[in-house]
Amino acid sequence: MTTHTATVSTGRRLRGLGWHVLIIAMLLLLLYPIAWLLTASVKPTDEILSSLDLLPTRFVPENYSTALDGVAGISVWRFFGNSVIVAVGAVLGNLISCSLAAYAFARLRFRLRGPLFAFTLLTIMLPYHVVLIPQYTIFQKLDLVGTFVPLILPKLLATDAFFIFLMVQFIRGLPRELDDAAEIDGCGPVLTFRYVILPLLKPALVTTTIFTFIWTWNDFFSQLVYLNDPETYTLPLALRLFIDQTSESAFGPMFAMSVLSIVPVVLFFLAFQRYLVEGIATSGLKG
Repeated sequence: MTTHTATVSTGRRLRGLGWHVLIIAMLLLLLYPIAWLLTASVKPTDEILSSLDLLPTRFVPENYSTALDGVAGISVWRFFGNSVIVAVGAVLGNLISCSLAAYAFARLRFRLRGPLFAFTLLTIMLPYHVVLIPQYTIFQKLDLVGTFVPLILPKLLATDAFFIFLMVQFIRGLPRELDDAAEIDGCGPVLTFRYVILPLLKPALVTTTIFTFIWTWNDFFSQLVYLNDPETYTLPLALRLFIDQTSESAFGPMFAMSVLSIVPVVLFFLAFQRYLVEGIATSGLKG
């Protein structure tokens, strides 16, 4: 009996050790592109293109100073500021519009509420490229192409159905007795949302903030379509200038700026990851 127990215990340790080795190997595989980016940012350009070694043979920290000097005569802080404007505008737009739409679908009673909510969810499966040309045509007629408005205004119109669904599932989990108590105290739908639902919606709002910020900060395609002046370029578009400005691409400074551009995202995620886990655990994403 003792021998059998020891054999079972040894087998469990070996399986546990095997799982740990497998997880560590997968982690190293996932982190390799980031490690390569960090090392490439301090490599000379010729070594980036010719060598497959992860560690550089010669460090070139000047890549970061070149990146900070800007590109095409424009300061990197200008690109950074443009990215902040677009990301913050998108975050505020989604927080305001999606929370109001979610509250209406989850709590208010009105005609065609079910079909409208179903139609909203169907837009999640609609590829962005399907609406790109009509949307671009509208903004072009309004003479808004080349500004930040096409990147921010749709967020104020509750166009991100994913976040609406997230908040609807969260609000449906809140006791309706809270709404009844607020109604007894004389609160209408607006005051009930303001003083009852909104404070309790914090986890879902933080989740929306994190995802919207990261997706908008890293977005390239939409910004490439609507921004045509280098003065309005965001960081993803500024990276392209390192390739287009000269016949010989400056890969070292480009990777250095890439590292600088992901630092705000990493810091943002680390600062709010606790709320992200809480928001997913208490919302409709938990299966």
